[in-house]
Amino acid sequence: MATKRLIFNFPAHLIDRPVTYELITEYGLKVNILSARITPREQGRLVIEISGGEKDIEAGLAYVRGLGVEFESFTQDARWHEDRCIACTACVSICPTGALYVTRPEMTVTFDREKCIACELCVPTCPYKAMEFVC
Repeated sequence: MATKRLIFNFPAHLIDRPVTYELITEYGLKVNILSARITPREQGRLVIEISGGEKDIEAGLAYVRGLGVEFESFTQDARWHEDRCIACTACVSICPTGALYVTRPEMTVTFDREKCIACELCVPTCPYKAMEFVC
Protein backbone atom coordinates (compact mmCIF):
# COMPACT_ATOMS: atom_id res chain seq x y z
CA MET A 1 0.00 0.00 0.00
CA ALA A 2 1.33 3.42 -1.00
CA THR A 3 0.71 6.70 0.79
CA LYS A 4 1.03 10.22 -0.58
CA ARG A 5 0.54 13.62 0.98
CA LEU A 6 -0.88 16.14 -1.45
CA ILE A 7 -2.22 19.67 -1.62
CA PHE A 8 -5.34 20.02 -3.76
CA ASN A 9 -6.35 23.45 -5.06
CA PHE A 10 -9.99 23.53 -6.16
CA PRO A 11 -11.40 26.11 -8.57
CA ALA A 12 -14.67 27.78 -7.51
CA HIS A 13 -16.91 25.60 -9.70
CA LEU A 14 -15.73 22.39 -7.97
CA ILE A 15 -16.04 23.41 -4.32
CA ASP A 16 -19.46 21.76 -3.94
CA ARG A 17 -18.46 18.54 -5.70
CA PRO A 18 -17.73 15.53 -3.41
CA VAL A 19 -14.28 14.80 -4.87
CA THR A 20 -12.87 13.05 -1.80
CA TYR A 21 -15.99 10.87 -1.61
CA GLU A 22 -15.48 9.90 -5.25
CA LEU A 23 -11.83 9.01 -4.58
CA ILE A 24 -12.98 6.72 -1.79
CA THR A 25 -15.94 5.06 -3.52
CA GLU A 26 -14.76 4.92 -7.13
CA TYR A 27 -11.03 4.29 -6.61
CA GLY A 28 -10.95 2.51 -3.25
CA LEU A 29 -8.57 5.04 -1.71
CA LYS A 30 -8.28 5.93 1.96
CA VAL A 31 -8.44 9.70 2.29
CA ASN A 32 -7.29 11.48 5.42
CA ILE A 33 -8.01 15.22 5.36
CA LEU A 34 -5.20 16.96 7.21
CA SER A 35 -6.27 20.54 6.59
CA ALA A 36 -8.90 22.39 4.59
CA ARG A 37 -9.61 26.01 3.70
CA ILE A 38 -12.64 26.82 1.58
CA THR A 39 -13.71 30.25 0.41
CA PRO A 40 -17.22 29.91 -1.04
CA ARG A 41 -17.51 30.90 -4.72
CA GLU A 42 -13.74 31.48 -4.88
CA GLN A 43 -11.44 28.54 -4.16
CA GLY A 44 -10.63 25.61 -1.93
CA ARG A 45 -7.37 24.22 -0.55
CA LEU A 46 -7.20 20.71 0.83
CA VAL A 47 -4.18 19.00 2.35
CA ILE A 48 -4.74 15.26 2.27
CA GLU A 49 -3.00 11.98 2.77
CA ILE A 50 -4.19 9.26 0.39
CA SER A 51 -3.43 5.57 0.70
CA GLY A 52 -4.08 2.68 -1.63
CA GLY A 53 -2.57 0.66 -4.41
CA GLU A 54 -0.19 2.53 -6.72
CA LYS A 55 -2.46 2.04 -9.74
CA ASP A 56 -5.53 3.14 -7.79
CA ILE A 57 -3.75 6.29 -6.64
CA GLU A 58 -2.60 7.05 -10.19
CA ALA A 59 -6.13 6.52 -11.55
CA GLY A 60 -7.66 8.66 -8.81
CA LEU A 61 -5.20 11.48 -9.42
CA ALA A 62 -5.82 11.31 -13.17
CA TYR A 63 -9.53 11.65 -12.43
CA VAL A 64 -8.95 14.68 -10.17
CA ARG A 65 -6.66 16.29 -12.75
CA GLY A 66 -9.33 15.75 -15.39
CA LEU A 67 -11.82 17.67 -13.26
CA GLY A 68 -9.50 20.66 -13.18
CA VAL A 69 -8.20 20.30 -9.65
CA GLU A 70 -4.57 21.32 -9.44
CA PHE A 71 -2.44 19.39 -6.97
CA GLU A 72 1.13 19.17 -5.81
CA SER A 73 3.10 17.04 -3.42
CA PHE A 74 3.06 18.17 0.16
CA THR A 75 6.65 19.36 0.44
CA GLN A 76 6.50 22.00 3.12
CA ASP A 77 9.02 21.43 5.82
CA ALA A 78 8.14 22.62 9.30
CA ARG A 79 11.07 24.14 11.12
CA TRP A 80 11.00 24.77 14.83
CA HIS A 81 13.73 27.08 16.06
CA GLU A 82 14.11 25.81 19.59
CA ASP A 83 16.65 28.55 20.37
CA ARG A 84 13.98 31.22 19.72
CA CYS A 85 11.29 29.51 21.80
CA ILE A 86 10.80 30.82 25.33
CA ALA A 87 8.04 28.28 26.14
CA CYS A 88 5.29 30.89 26.36
CA THR A 89 2.92 28.12 25.12
CA ALA A 90 0.92 30.44 22.82
CA CYS A 91 1.35 27.89 20.02
CA VAL A 92 0.26 24.90 22.06
CA SER A 93 -3.40 25.87 22.32
CA ILE A 94 -3.67 26.76 18.62
CA CYS A 95 -2.06 23.54 17.28
CA PRO A 96 -4.93 21.26 16.13
CA THR A 97 -2.89 18.05 16.10
CA GLY A 98 -0.79 18.37 19.24
CA ALA A 99 2.43 18.65 17.23
CA LEU A 100 3.38 21.45 19.62
CA TYR A 101 2.90 20.44 23.24
CA VAL A 102 4.15 21.08 26.76
CA THR A 103 6.54 18.57 28.28
CA ARG A 104 5.96 18.21 31.99
CA PRO A 105 7.26 18.64 34.64
CA GLU A 106 9.90 20.70 32.82
CA MET A 107 7.21 22.97 31.31
CA THR A 108 9.04 23.25 27.98
CA VAL A 109 7.45 23.32 24.54
CA THR A 110 8.24 20.36 22.31
CA PHE A 111 7.60 19.89 18.57
CA ASP A 112 6.66 16.53 16.98
CA ARG A 113 7.20 16.89 13.22
CA GLU A 114 5.29 13.66 12.47
CA LYS A 115 2.06 15.11 13.86
CA CYS A 116 2.39 18.43 11.99
CA ILE A 117 -0.06 18.98 9.11
CA ALA A 118 1.41 22.35 8.07
CA CYS A 119 -1.76 24.30 8.84
CA GLU A 120 0.58 27.19 9.74
CA LEU A 121 -1.64 28.44 12.56
CA CYS A 122 1.39 28.55 14.84
CA VAL A 123 3.33 30.98 12.64
CA PRO A 124 1.35 34.17 13.35
CA THR A 125 0.71 33.04 16.93
CA CYS A 126 4.36 32.86 17.94
CA PRO A 127 5.70 36.29 18.89
CA TYR A 128 9.28 34.97 18.73
CA LYS A 129 9.08 33.50 15.19
CA ALA A 130 10.07 30.06 16.46
CA MET A 131 8.08 28.28 13.71
CA GLU A 132 8.47 28.58 9.96
CA PHE A 133 7.51 26.59 6.90
CA VAL A 134 9.83 26.21 3.95
CA CYS A 135 8.97 24.68 0.56
